[in-house]
Amino acid sequence: MKVISVVGYKKSGKTALVSALVRKLSEFGTVGTVKHMGEQRLNPADTDTGRHFDAGAEVVIGITGTGATGTELVSFSRDSDLEHALDQLCDQGLDFAVVEGFKESNLPKIVIGDLQGVSNIVFSLPNDIDMHEELTASLVGVALAQPDRYTLEALIKKVRKNPAIRKAGAIGTFTGIVRELSGNERTSKLEFEKYEPEASKALDLIREELKQKEGILEVLIYHKTGIIKSGEDIVYIVIASAHRTELFPALSEAIERLKAEAPIWKKEFTEKEEFWVHDRE
Repeated sequence: MKVISVVGYKKSGKTALVSALVRKLSEFGTVGTVKHMGEQRLNPADTDTGRHFDAGAEVVIGITGTGATGTELVSFSRDSDLEHALDQLCDQGLDFAVVEGFKESNLPKIVIGDLQGVSNIVFSLPNDIDMHEELTASLVGVALAQPDRYTLEALIKKVRKNPAIRKAGAIGTFTGIVRELSGNERTSKLEFEKYEPEASKALDLIREELKQKEGILEVLIYHKTGIIKSGEDIVYIVIASAHRTELFPALSEAIERLKAEAPIWKKEFTEKEEFWVHDRE
């Protein structure tokens, strides 16, 4: 899923720009959106769902309408953030997410006006923009150029869409996470950097060579970059195979080759120090 954010001051035209992007991106795939709603409460205490929520329910889902008039589903959950919202969209197998607001995030951003304190700007626009066809096409090109974001569920959905899945008898996954405790040492987080485009080329080679093995139908590998906290996911590998006996050796080979062949650097942050792991090896 490719993610792009639109930020600007109030009444700067963010929603109009997001709407134009959604309409155009829908020609290329499925689109979801996330909007920063400020401090307002969407699930007031005087509603039935609000009473459920305030009573302690972790998730409350409201469904409106009937089959004849069309329905809407709204989900309310506690302690969620932008990352959680994007993961939910990604889990559904969407191709694009357009975010309105969240100027403090690290997402790639289209900025309207002279908004200050914004990082990772990929396109700047003046206030009172005219969303003509040529400009919309340029912004779509910016969105299409963004890196893909995946969750494990999204990768599994992608594997299931492969026509070769009709020959599969098994789908297996590997998830690498940040280990917090190693002996008496506590790791708070890791930082990963990829040397591109070589890292992507290495992962593609691993995938293609594994797919040449008997019974291996599909191989997907996704490795995150940046800061990843203890307990969080680092890497996903999803493999579809004709039989289970072919699956587990392929999963093992995939992660071992990734660690040995892909130029992905790891920095470890412990209670006592921080260091690049390859400098210690």
